[in-house]
Amino acid sequence: MKSITRRAAASILLALPLLAAGSSTAMAAAAAATSAAAAPVALRHAAPFSIRNTVIGEGAPKTIVPTTGATAAQVLEQARIIGANADADLIEFRIDYLDFATDASRIAALGKQVAVAARNKPMIVTFRTQAEGGSKPITDAAYGALYAKLIQAGFIDLLDVEMFRSPEVVTALVGQAHAKNIKVVMSSHDFHKTPPASEIVARLRRQDQLGADILKIAVMPQSPADVLALLDATAQMRATYSSKPQLTMSMGGLGAITRLSGEVFGSDLTFGMIGTPSAPGQVDVGQLRQVLNTVHAAVEGK
Repeated sequence: MKSITRRAAASILLALPLLAAGSSTAMAAAAAATSAAAAPVALRHAAPFSIRNTVIGEGAPKTIVPTTGATAAQVLEQARIIGANADADLIEFRIDYLDFATDASRIAALGKQVAVAARNKPMIVTFRTQAEGGSKPITDAAYGALYAKLIQAGFIDLLDVEMFRSPEVVTALVGQAHAKNIKVVMSSHDFHKTPPASEIVARLRRQDQLGADILKIAVMPQSPADVLALLDATAQMRATYSSKPQLTMSMGGLGAITRLSGEVFGSDLTFGMIGTPSAPGQVDVGQLRQVLNTVHAAVEGK
């Protein structure tokens, strides 16, 4: 159990936007934050688990970089870049961007190549449906059938399963994934608004009940209060309801701070980008790592 002072947390959050830009003023603010004297606040951490050589739920949030290519050549080039970048901990293989997004055989063959190109970094496989902000529509039955074939292909470490696909499909996929020792990232996305904190908590708790290994939600803020609602819900989940790792974010520029400050509030992973973002508000993974390390040092009292 680590701790951070309220004053330190506030100072770091105020400095984060400047830190991402490499501001010397921000660096000074962060340094002051780490030495501020005030009553410590204990932080509850996730129950960690390991995938390959990456521990999720321990230390600074782990970084995820997605592929955005439409062709096999584009995806493999992106995977090589992600694999060679020490600031990227995991790769997300976004199959919905592919020109052949529903061809399970071609996706499985490419997925095995992606794993090698990315130097065997843990891989999340994701078909983001158009209903939740993805690039292509797909029926729930086709979504379930595609994933079922990919689960059997033997190249997936983690599988993103949208919680609002049909209950039968979600339940079946969780069982099939776990039978193959694949971790499930259960997700919910709202690209238009931010639900109340109580609704965000309810969704994350439902994901937990459905057997998710990582609880994920992404929402779009319309005001600073919306950003605080996402952070509040994340902290509530960690403090009261679940020790499973979380991946929570408020999107767009307004919500970028949530991608940087997860360790304070209970989010254990965060998305960065190399080149093209897959969602609004993503930060360059190198700049992201710098800020995550600064926050982690403060949490550790260094």
